[in-house]
This record gives sequence, structure tokens and C-alpha cells, in this order.
Amino acid sequence: MADPLLFNPRTYDPAQFDPETRRLLRATVDWFEDRGKRRLIEDYRSRAWLADFLAFAGKEGLFATFLTPASAAGHKDQRWDTARIAALNEIFGFYGLDYWYAWQVTILGLGPVWQSDNAAARARAAELLTQGEVFAFGLSEKTHGADIYSTDMLLTPDGNGGFTAEGSKYYIGNGNAAGLVSVFGRRTDIEGPDGYVFFAADSRHPAYQLVKNVVDSSKYVSEFRLASYPVGPDDVLHTGRAAFDAALNTVNVGKFNLCTASIGICEHAMYEAVTHAHTRILYGRPVTAFPHVRRELADAYVRLVGMKAFSDRAVDYFRSASPDDRRYLLFNPMTKMKVTTEGEKVIDLMWDVIAAKGFEKDTYFAQAAVEIRGLPKLEGTVHVNLALILKFMRNHLLNPAEFAPVPTRLDAADDTFLFEQGPARGLGSVRFHDWRPAYDAYAGVPNVARFREQADALCEFVTTAAPDEEQSRDLDLLLSVGQLFALVVHGQLILEQARLTDLDEDVLDELFSVLVRDFSAFAVELHGKDSATADQQRWALGAVRRPVIDEARSSRIWERVEALAGAYEMAL
Repeated sequence: MADPLLFNPRTYDPAQFDPETRRLLRATVDWFEDRGKRRLIEDYRSRAWLADFLAFAGKEGLFATFLTPASAAGHKDQRWDTARIAALNEIFGFYGLDYWYAWQVTILGLGPVWQSDNAAARARAAELLTQGEVFAFGLSEKTHGADIYSTDMLLTPDGNGGFTAEGSKYYIGNGNAAGLVSVFGRRTDIEGPDGYVFFAADSRHPAYQLVKNVVDSSKYVSEFRLASYPVGPDDVLHTGRAAFDAALNTVNVGKFNLCTASIGICEHAMYEAVTHAHTRILYGRPVTAFPHVRRELADAYVRLVGMKAFSDRAVDYFRSASPDDRRYLLFNPMTKMKVTTEGEKVIDLMWDVIAAKGFEKDTYFAQAAVEIRGLPKLEGTVHVNLALILKFMRNHLLNPAEFAPVPTRLDAADDTFLFEQGPARGLGSVRFHDWRPAYDAYAGVPNVARFREQADALCEFVTTAAPDEEQSRDLDLLLSVGQLFALVVHGQLILEQARLTDLDEDVLDELFSVLVRDFSAFAVELHGKDSATADQQRWALGAVRRPVIDEARSSRIWERVEALAGAYEMAL
């Protein structure tokens, strides 16, 4: 029997969506399954460009249906719907990050276009999507990375309302094939933010020079140069401060996709790992008979369930966002940082069990172990996202506001606000609903109650022992605090989703036993920081807790994990 909490191609039926969405999601799964594991792995190992996959996606209208907002739609099924986008992310991650990457950078490339008032550019993008084209996001540079204040892509006015662009971009996915590349630059005749420009370029134009793929992968992460590239008025997407805002708001939209890709990777790897461990005999016993193996696989399983619960609930906040409700700005870097690093832990736990098997070239796990590392490092590093998360800590923990309850959002609606986010500032003023009721609802679950003690202790820390002005410049110490705060937010959305989906309380209790251990570990880390004060050190050790142990509960969780053995294996 398939585990209802995990994606399984054998039983997948996305009945929560409209007929055309269900058809496209199922058609995508079937395309990969028909292709088979041998071809999937061989394409990954040979770094083959994804021409066959993109041909399939174009024929089915996959990208055009999922990535054309209703305002630019050519038929009724086209809309920007974060719930179904998340479902497709998970499928792509399950079969290979290379496929997800081509889709992800297409999303980024479309961000500045769908935020633009340039009707000609919007119409061109919609037509290119219909033709099955991919897109690219030309932001990063070799020297400056994503420091867009320092861009060296220079636009010189041509006297006819347009520009001539000169400069290069680096780490630009799909830069080899994009029908439209959204490129960020600055004018040579205007200083400061008023000089920023976002414009559309075509990778097939003679003045667009493709330099190389900077990674050894099917993912074409390009370096390209523009040499006297003509930028006409119809190519200009944004100017001035609006161009800067479009860059950051695009990352807000695209950053979210990393969490569900990580989930898909972990799900496929888990089927392989549990099946291998359960069928391997060591010292006359199945590997899964050893207590440490059971603990590691059970921890991996509940962490993965937590990743899914958090991400699913975050979708609801994205889809319900508005100028008066910007809570998604916290949950977004959380999905990017916390969920993806949880994915690394899930893979590492399973790899400790299957050991050398995880290196074998005929496994999906071998690529999962590599690709899972990239996700926390895309769209900003873990450190960048933790620093962003910290901006919301005081308001979230100590200063709640009243909001109407956010329901589960699986409706077939267009998420228009994501392209109308407005100025990318004012993060410190974002307010949140009270986090405590989510925990109160599960006060009878032993490890939720134990973790709540730690969450309350963090509020005490912020009130009585928060970093002073000098410590606030010590990012090393602040990142440990950020990890503690992230755990409270992680737990909150997991509990909200648990209530909405009636998640099994055994699973929840086992998951929170892991979170209790995590909080204790980060508290000990904070205790050891060079600049931690005596009060902070005392607080840190006082926040350490031991999870509530329940052998019967752990045995029931193990039965769920053990049932994954043989539940799915991709046909050759």
C-alpha cells in the first residue's frame, strides 16, 4: 500500500486540481516513466541537453499553461497558480534536477516580463511560451555575483529612444537556448538607482555571444556577453527603481520553487534507500534490523514529511498575499533555506545507511546526493536567507497582529499579486498572526509540548538577552539565533498544515522529537560562540531539552518506513 504522505508515480492522482492540470501533471509523470531509469541516468551522466524533454513540454503546452498569467492567457487553463507549480516542481525534482532547472530559470526569466507594463514584451513572451521556448534571467555577473548595485552591464542611449548594451553575465541558466533573456543593467548617462534598466534580449541575436557552460552538467549555466547589442523601446521592461524592485520580487517568486524540488529528490532517493537497506543482509540480518539504521531512516522520513507539510502550507500564504498581508516574505526564505537544508539532512541520513550503494552509477541516489547540495545555494546562500529571516524575528515572536484565517488554497485561481508586489522594502514592518495557537492545538502531543517550551524560551531570549549593538554586527552569532527562530516558524506551519490535513499524531510526535534535538543542538552552538555573553550562555544551556521517548510510537513510525521497501522502483 502506497504511503499517502509521499509522491508515488504508481498511484499518483492529483485529484485536487482541475482536469487540464491533472492531465498535464499525469502526462509529465508518464513521460518520465516511459523513458525509464536507464535513459534518465544516462542522460544525466552524459550531460545531454534536454531537447527531448523540452519538445515534450512544448507539444503538451506544459510551460505555456502553467507559466502564463491570466492577463496574458490565450486559453482558459493558462494561469499562474502556485499550488500546481509546486506540484510540478516536486515531479521534476523526483526525476532529475536538470529538468527542474530548465523550468526554474524560465520562471525567473518571466518574472520581470510579467511585472512589466510593456505590452509588446508581454505578448512576445506569451507567444514564445506557446512555441515551447525557455527563458533566462540575466542578473548575476562573474565579478559581482548577485550584487546588482554593482552591475557592469552598461546601456548607452542610442538617441532614438533605445540603447546599446555592452557587458557580460554569469551563472545564467538556459542562456544557450532562451527565446527571451531578462537582463539587468544600468545606463551610462544616469547615476544611482534611477539608472537601472531591465531589458529583454534574444540568445539567437548575432550580438549575443554565448561564451560557455560554466558547470559540468546538462544544466546549461551560461556565461554570455552582449557586444553592441541593440535594445529598442519594445525591449525595455523596467527603468529606475522599478527595475531594482523587479529583480528582488522575481527572486521572491522563483526562490519558492527550490523547496518542492528538494522534496521530490528526497522522495525518489528514499524509495531506493529503504528498499536497498531492507533487502540487504548483514551478519545474517536485514540491515533494517539494526536500531541505529531504524532511527536514521525514521528521522529521514519524518523530516521529509515536515518538509512537505511546511511547503504546502507556505503555498497558501503565497496565494493569499496582498499589500496588507506580506507574511510570505518570511515563509519564502524559510522554504528556500530551511526546507532545502532539511533535504540535505534527509539524504545524509539515508546515505549513512546505504553507504557505498549511494555511489553506484545505476542508482538515482548517486545524482540525488550531488544535486541536493545545490538547492540551498541557489537564489542566495543559507547565510543570506538566514540574515533575511532574522529581520522578521521580533515582530513574529513578540508582536502579533490580527489576520483572517488563511484557508488551504488549491483553487484554480491566478496569483496576480506575485507580479504586483510593489517596492521591495519595509521588511521590518511586516506583521504576522500569533504563532502560539498552532502549538496550543497540539499541546497534548508530548514532543510538540516539549518543543513549545523551547519556543517560549526563545521569546525570553529576545526579550532579555538579545544581541546588543556590537553583537548585532557579529553575523556568526546571529546566524545561530536565526537557526533557532527558523525552527519555531518551521514548526508553526507544520502544525497548521497538520490541523488542515489531519496528519497522524504519531508522525507529528516523532517529527517534533527531531526538532527538539535540533533546537538543543543550535542552542549548544550558540553557547560556544566567541562573543556569547554569560547571560546568553546560561540561556542557551537552559533551553536544551530531551525529547519525550515513546518506544511504541517509534515502532509504529518504523512500520510506515519499512512499508516503503518495494513500494516504488522506476522501470528500466
